[in-house]
Amino acid sequence: MNALHSPKLLPAADYARDVAKKIAKARYRVAMIATTFRANDERSQAIVDELVRAAERGVDVCICADTFTYIEPKEFILRAPKRQPARAMQALKLERRIKKAGGSFHWLGRKANTLFAGRTHSKWTVVDDTAYVGGGVNMDDESFSNVDYMFRFSDQALADRLIQEQQHIYRADRGGGAARNHSAPVSKTTTILFDNGLPTNSLIYKRARALAKQAEHIALVSQYCPTGALNRTLKRKQAVLYFNHWRTASSLNKLLIRLGMMTARQKTLYNHDCYLHAKFLIATMPDGSKAAITGSHNFMYGSGLVGTREVALETYDPHLIRQLETFRRRYVE
Repeated sequence: MNALHSPKLLPAADYARDVAKKIAKARYRVAMIATTFRANDERSQAIVDELVRAAERGVDVCICADTFTYIEPKEFILRAPKRQPARAMQALKLERRIKKAGGSFHWLGRKANTLFAGRTHSKWTVVDDTAYVGGGVNMDDESFSNVDYMFRFSDQALADRLIQEQQHIYRADRGGGAARNHSAPVSKTTTILFDNGLPTNSLIYKRARALAKQAEHIALVSQYCPTGALNRTLKRKQAVLYFNHWRTASSLNKLLIRLGMMTARQKTLYNHDCYLHAKFLIATMPDGSKAAITGSHNFMYGSGLVGTREVALETYDPHLIRQLETFRRRYVE
């Protein structure tokens, strides 16, 4: 990958501004996949407004969002609108607005048999030949305020790959099933990894553990405490862990973090007030070289166990890894 196309790490708030400007100039396509998709502050509203304008001028706009985030899947197909929770009603209005402008909007996970199986936790945005991926930012006010980031790539091949993957996920989801996990090269030093909903089989988690097993030192940043075989590997290594303490989280997240800390017997070095939502692992090898996994996966065994859709980058690119290290020093330590 040459210098012109080197990825740039954008903190969450910068990503929101940048993607809105890109969509405003979009010529032929915009695709977005996220767990949450709401217009509940100026930043998210600006993005939605630009999506609508893009669709109205003939740009192919396609949005995919996760059903579970709003309400239980069985409730989401209720026919009586008055019985829908307010949060879901707002989401449905947003869906209608984008469709009215000429765009497409798809809910993922409606045919899932349980609340978590079939959940989509992947996040990316494609605007023409620009791809935003490799971070954990969703589309709402909370996401843009968290400690988080996305990488911006000026790369047609990567943009094309993400468009194809989004179509693949939508087709598989319509059939109520998962798809095969797989990977694809982004450059000579970076590979994109896709978990596509196969229970008990997370490619991203396996690659994170493989790197950790080879490493001499590991730095892990996540929303949650790492669990499972990866955690057991971390306990045998020189590892520093940064994740939210359960006391600073809310509702379901508090429970997940507390259970994770109890079972993993790990402590966190993260002590800032702002909620940590970034997810990456940097492995320093015995020869001093470094590798990283960065994306939507929280490095919990349970994510792969239930078959959550995820996306991540595995990279040996020094420029990309330095940006992760700078982010860690500035926002996490």
